[in-house]
Amino acid sequence: MSAVMTADAPGAAARRDGSKPRKAGKRGPGSGAFWLIAPALVLIGVFLVLPYLNIIGMSLRPTAVGAPYGAGFTLANYASALGDRYVLGVLADTLLLGVTTVPICLLLGYPVAYHLARTRSRWGSLLYVLVLSPLLVGVVVRSFGWLILLSGNGVINRTLIDLGLLTTGLQLMNNRLGVTIALVHVFLPFMILPLVGVIQSIDPTLEQAARSLGASRLKVFWRLVLPMSWPGIQAGTILVFVLTLSAYVTPVMLGGAQVKTMSVLVVQNLIDNFQWPAGAAQALVLSACGMVAVWLYARLTGRFMKGLQ
Repeated sequence: MSAVMTADAPGAAARRDGSKPRKAGKRGPGSGAFWLIAPALVLIGVFLVLPYLNIIGMSLRPTAVGAPYGAGFTLANYASALGDRYVLGVLADTLLLGVTTVPICLLLGYPVAYHLARTRSRWGSLLYVLVLSPLLVGVVVRSFGWLILLSGNGVINRTLIDLGLLTTGLQLMNNRLGVTIALVHVFLPFMILPLVGVIQSIDPTLEQAARSLGASRLKVFWRLVLPMSWPGIQAGTILVFVLTLSAYVTPVMLGGAQVKTMSVLVVQNLIDNFQWPAGAAQALVLSACGMVAVWLYARLTGRFMKGLQ
């Protein structure tokens, strides 16, 4: 009987206070995980969703003379962006530039990432600093450095001429070659860092066990390391591809008037031509093409991974 009275004591005390007993397992409407993610949702809404909605609304406005846009709404800006051969050519060149930059960054970055993930040398910290050092310098400074190296009278051409290997300088800038070289340098750390994190999570004893069972280094890499490091490859390639599509400073400085990308074209429409609706429509077309390319890449790489397993 005392046990029953003890169990009923909290409820009786609550009733004497005039308050209702709380039911276990239920939370109030003001509590829960929603309030934990509310600040992040506000930031995303203010700095991502609202600007995109503004761009979408701007792209549906007609162009006007002496004003950013006219009254009413129209789809003429999208028809112009998708029906103009010049714009489509620039869009194709931009996508091709991204497709070219990504595999070069992957081929150069994977061995570096693997070495950083596996090294036990005291120089490992210095290697990390060397990889991260380009991120500590602005993209304008890095692009200007490549301009000095690749120009007609730059360091590379002057060295080759002084050594007697060339009589005239090579055309290393104001073309796709110079832009690609600079973009690889600018975005290579964004390929290396995701790979380092994923490769570090792979247990080295798995590779040692595979080697002890007679597998060659190439087979261990192809059947073990590569599939397990694929999340880092996907993250790095998508990141470099998206950044390449949106690059503006490097194509302007090293491409000049010979290399046009969609980012350069959008800025020209927004600032030089004062055609905000046309520039907004072109920016959204570039974003849509980039998202489609990323989706196709994810689908194709998913099938490739299934083939390796």
